[in-house]
Amino acid sequence: MNERAPSGGSPWRWIPTLYFGQGIPYVVVMTLSVIMYKNLNLSNTEIALYTSWLYLPWVIKPLWSPLVDMFRTKRFWIVALQFAVAVALAFVAFTLPMSHFFQITLAVFWLMAFASATHDIAADGFYMLGLEQHQQAAFVGVRSVFWRIANIAGQGLLVVLAGTLAEQTGNIVLAWQIVFIVLAGMFLLLGAYHFFMLPKPASDVTVRGSGGAIADFLETFATFFKKKEIRVALAFLLTYRLAEAQLVKLGSPFLLDAQSKGGLALTTAQVGWVYGTIGVLALTIGGIAGGYAISRKGLRFWLWPMLLAIHVPNLAYVFLAYAQPTSMPIIASAIAVEQLGYGFGFAAYLLFMIMIADGAHKTAHYALCTGFMALGMMLPGMASGWIQTELGYVNFFVWVCICTLPSMAIAFFLKIDPAFGKKREEVKP
Repeated sequence: MNERAPSGGSPWRWIPTLYFGQGIPYVVVMTLSVIMYKNLNLSNTEIALYTSWLYLPWVIKPLWSPLVDMFRTKRFWIVALQFAVAVALAFVAFTLPMSHFFQITLAVFWLMAFASATHDIAADGFYMLGLEQHQQAAFVGVRSVFWRIANIAGQGLLVVLAGTLAEQTGNIVLAWQIVFIVLAGMFLLLGAYHFFMLPKPASDVTVRGSGGAIADFLETFATFFKKKEIRVALAFLLTYRLAEAQLVKLGSPFLLDAQSKGGLALTTAQVGWVYGTIGVLALTIGGIAGGYAISRKGLRFWLWPMLLAIHVPNLAYVFLAYAQPTSMPIIASAIAVEQLGYGFGFAAYLLFMIMIADGAHKTAHYALCTGFMALGMMLPGMASGWIQTELGYVNFFVWVCICTLPSMAIAFFLKIDPAFGKKREEVKP
């Protein structure tokens, strides 16, 4: 994959850091906050309910996505919002010791989620503007890997850091303060790096129609919902992650909960190492392999293998909940299987959204796709805590596996160009 972007800059210079930067605020809001609140003794039901509401900005981001197209460049939005996220992360650190920390941190997480969702719009648009179609397919696994590595780093290295500091200082609040200060500093550096290193594609310009601002805004939405087979495509987007939406909310609490409650009784640091070592390696292999596979054979060829790859490994959690193993190699191996399948299978989902978004308003249309994806994550996630409490962990993970079936049923009705995502063969003279 030694491709070069149309602007002349190697994609390897900016895709890994851009999507790592895209993933960190998401994992902070949706996963790191879960573990932090768990450490601070909130119940599973409270954690799932309150943190699932934080997903709303990613659901409704299509409402302002045309504005990112209409005003300033995608490059400008990326850099400015990375500095804004750095400020929000620092604010969380300073407010944790306060008496009303829960309400204040939720409010800051909410603002951070809006900034991150807007950053996602700009970053995804920049990706499509900076790469040719076959490059988008080839690097879709790379962007997925580094986005997911950010998620694993949040569940892995940052959790290990929080757990280690809590053990050494005996102060959970101070431990999490240090974690958020580290994150704020990292985002300041990331914003500075992208200010200098992001390429400047000629196509990264404002997109305005012949009408006024309001007419252009409305036209963006109208053209999206007029696309062929859009109803089937949206149904697929909503159901593809139905199982994962519930699994991701209760995965960490399951590993942390006592065995008497059906969990595996791991320490916070152990959870971090499981996700941050074996999980990252498996995810990286799966994601890069997925992008490479699609660039060779196209999206239609790989859709079903990847659909099965992302869903079937959920059975690993059924095994863990049923057997409750105490061996770390066994637990890590089960997590690795799930992460490998996720990395490989998610490549198809990302390229499917790129396929739908293709056109004049690709940035805003891709944001609409991800908004539906977010809705498919938010609603099941909100109910997941209650479902787990009612069913227990074993039956809950069985239920998660059942939730993989709707997307498989809808996949039979999808129409995909066999050549989409496939690298064109060079014509020999």
